[in-house]
Amino acid sequence: MRGTAVMLTAAGALFCLVTAMLPGPKDEAGARARADMAVPAATLAGATPSAPTSPAPPADGSHGAATPTAALGATTAATPRPSAKKTPPAASTPAASAGRIQPGTTYKGIATAYAAGDGDGACLFGPSDDLMIAAMNTTDYESSGACGAYVRVRAASGASITVRITNECPLPCTPGQLDLSEQAFAKLADPKLGRIPITWSLLSPHTSGTLSIRYKTGSSPHWCGIQVIDHRNPVARLEVRTATGWRRLPRTGYNYFLSADGSGCGSAMRITDIYGEQLTVDGTALLPNVAQPTRVQFAPH
Repeated sequence: MRGTAVMLTAAGALFCLVTAMLPGPKDEAGARARADMAVPAATLAGATPSAPTSPAPPADGSHGAATPTAALGATTAATPRPSAKKTPPAASTPAASAGRIQPGTTYKGIATAYAAGDGDGACLFGPSDDLMIAAMNTTDYESSGACGAYVRVRAASGASITVRITNECPLPCTPGQLDLSEQAFAKLADPKLGRIPITWSLLSPHTSGTLSIRYKTGSSPHWCGIQVIDHRNPVARLEVRTATGWRRLPRTGYNYFLSADGSGCGSAMRITDIYGEQLTVDGTALLPNVAQPTRVQFAPH
């Protein structure tokens, strides 16, 4: 009996010892918590940080970088981090025009001559005493986009002249070709030659004058055509102020910007040149066929 009691006592002590060594609920919870904490730490060590989820200010010309609109609907992990070096330009500062005739570019072509008469042409600027003018080939005329441009023309002999584009030279005039007034051609070569090779490039001349605005004959509050005159640089666009904001008008091949429904006729307008400079003109009356001087002019380049 004494031996049996000793054995039972030893077995009970061994059971208690084994039970004490087993992990309890608190220890298991602690182990799981430590494991959970270890996972994000390992992930962050080799992962790219996510972009912030708070929306950036809209790209409306305000200060600070803006988040692209498309990114606002994407998941946080897929949204690219905005770059402070790519702040979009303000709405009032358009980019330079992407027209055919670009500043700083030299074009090759041929020069021919035509009888310019009183100096009027497809651009409808009207008669002119200055006949140092030219007609631009249809391709580079670009639906009157070249109207009023000043161009430096050089002949192979080294002679050069400056002419203003007032007319269009239709086919068979080829891209690069300038049809000069007889007076302008004579300053480059003997008129008997008829055709000579040339190079030409856009100019932005110094001038003390300001540009003018003219409404087309027949203009009214219900329909109007608007023309810009005496501008230093080629005009890229014209907008008028309407009840709903600024509206860009389409340009015709005869060098007028049209408002077919009368929107903005007689109101303020914004005029932009090919360099992206924008001028605002207020106070022009709706007077058909009257050149109204303004107080503004594009900057020289």
